[in-house]
Amino acid sequence: MTTTIKKNHMGKLLVGATLSLSIVFSAGTMFANTNSAYAATTSTADSVIATGKKFLGVPYEFGASSNKTTAFDCSSFTQYVFKQNGVSIPRSSKEQSKVGTFVSRDQLQPGDLVFSDTNRDGVINHVSIYIGNDQLLHTYRVGIGVTISTFTGSSWDKTYVTARRVLPTNEQPVEVTPPTNITKPDPKPDKPSITEPDTDSSDDGDHWDRDRYNHKKKWHR
Repeated sequence: MTTTIKKNHMGKLLVGATLSLSIVFSAGTMFANTNSAYAATTSTADSVIATGKKFLGVPYEFGASSNKTTAFDCSSFTQYVFKQNGVSIPRSSKEQSKVGTFVSRDQLQPGDLVFSDTNRDGVINHVSIYIGNDQLLHTYRVGIGVTISTFTGSSWDKTYVTARRVLPTNEQPVEVTPPTNITKPDPKPDKPSITEPDTDSSDDGDHWDRDRYNHKKKWHR
């Protein structure tokens, strides 16, 4: 009788220990998977930013063609940088603002796209890559080109419209441009701003010198 009771007691202890170990291993696996998903996203964002920084100082050219790396405009820059990291997005900033998932301004993470309306005409015309620490990686204006700017207080801050997350995660698929075998010309690029820079900010948006813009004005119509 005593032997039977001891065996039952030992059996219960073994079952309890097995269940405890199962819970610990399951929790560990869930934690590892979560960390892996975060690490994968963070790694891609770091790679996008590192790719973009390789082009610091490359000149700005309004209407630069896709895949051109000797000069960029704001959206050809973002399109190229993301493409090099396996993410396909449209050519213009207006179209880029429609892909991926919405991100509120206070939830910006490195690798997110930030969109502004520097002409203040209700049309998105500038895109930047948020790289963390209140900084944007982007290109604008002849004479400046690819650069890093402080976000807060800049023209892109004052004319901020929205932000999008286009880097894929395990939880949320990302909409990208559909593949096509048809060769099409680049869509009309973003209309550059011809407004004067803000007097209280050295970061004056995607501005354009008037003479060169007027030379292209007929093409815009």
